[in-house]
Amino acid sequence: MIGPGSGARVYLACGTIDMRKGIDGLAALVQADLRQKPSSGAVFAFRGRPWDCRTQSVPNCYGDRIKLLFWDGQGFCLYYKVLDKGRFPWPSAADGTARLTAAQLAMLWEGIDWRRPSWSAPPVRSA
Repeated sequence: MIGPGSGARVYLACGTIDMRKGIDGLAALVQADLRQKPSSGAVFAFRGRPWDCRTQSVPNCYGDRIKLLFWDGQGFCLYYKVLDKGRFPWPSAADGTARLTAAQLAMLWEGIDWRRPSWSAPPVRSA
């Protein structure tokens, strides 16, 4: 993914949003809800659901879409991903805002649960 460097600050807007929002709508959410400056160079992540899911009770119709808003110094970049299978791991709306590292953002983008990554080979301790 072309985007922010390894030292980028990453903020997640917990809960879901209307994914029809574009750059201007997401930048307004960053200012109002996250209380951050959209052009600060941080990455802002938003999760949504398909437009045709009117309620959260619809099975398998929740959390498969993500948008990242990022200011690269010249303008805004908007990344959008829809998972074919599965859901993006996300904190509840009650959590407000979550802060991630660049490594956790990379895991999130790939659909890996960044809160509990599983090791393919756990570290071995010498005796």
